[in-house]
Amino acid sequence: MSTPSERHPGDPLRFTVLGSATPYPAADNPCSGYLVSGGGARVWVDAGSGTLGPLQQHVRLDRLDAIWISHLHADHSADLLTAYYGLLYADIRLEAPIPLYGPPGIADRLAHYLTNGPDRSPVESAFAVEELHDGHRAEAGGLTLTSRAVAHGIPAFALRVEGGGRSLVYSGDTAPCDALTELAEGCDVLLCEAESDVAPADGGQVHHTPEDTGDTARAAGAGRLVVTHVGRSLTPQQAVARASARFDGPTAFATPGTTFPLA
Repeated sequence: MSTPSERHPGDPLRFTVLGSATPYPAADNPCSGYLVSGGGARVWVDAGSGTLGPLQQHVRLDRLDAIWISHLHADHSADLLTAYYGLLYADIRLEAPIPLYGPPGIADRLAHYLTNGPDRSPVESAFAVEELHDGHRAEAGGLTLTSRAVAHGIPAFALRVEGGGRSLVYSGDTAPCDALTELAEGCDVLLCEAESDVAPADGGQVHHTPEDTGDTARAAGAGRLVVTHVGRSLTPQQAVARASARFDGPTAFATPGTTFPLA
């Protein structure tokens, strides 16, 4: 974990895109994952397939201050499995388990996959697990993390990160819903998924279309929109153009490797 001398409480809030592909990694783009930094803290937000590699370009695993997981689909959480082995069985000497905020049942889900014998794998030796609930709040260094339950058909959460007078909201995976719009109210940047090309006619929507993404950003009064988790039937350029038709603020795509400052 980070030592006090390594922290810089005045660091401005920013996030780096580790990956934004769905539902499996592209050759040049891992699945969903972001490194949120600021206030002396570094938080791995979603650990989708392939994100552990680029994460290490920016921070060692044992220097993370927290991990936050929106939901337990593999394209948002699978790299927790390899992170577990890295933290306990490789070259890292972990001083204390890393705080892990995730949906109910996350510890047992990890243990079920990782356990290969009669004894349960010691996931709590790697991760200090705290289950999310609607309205959950936590602190990481100078950052405040607030979670809201959203509409994805399984337990799923969106996140608002605040620090240094700035705010970032990440949708996770969700259909348009009041909880996300309320959480994103007045945020500086909304990082929002645009998985679906067309909303299903039967009303069983569990993702945003690009138009929904623009509508959510506009309704929340977001300062800037970053479109992520774009479905494979769309190009990033198409998703950005369609979202921009509903939102008149600056709009960009979550290109892997890009850092977005919130200054």
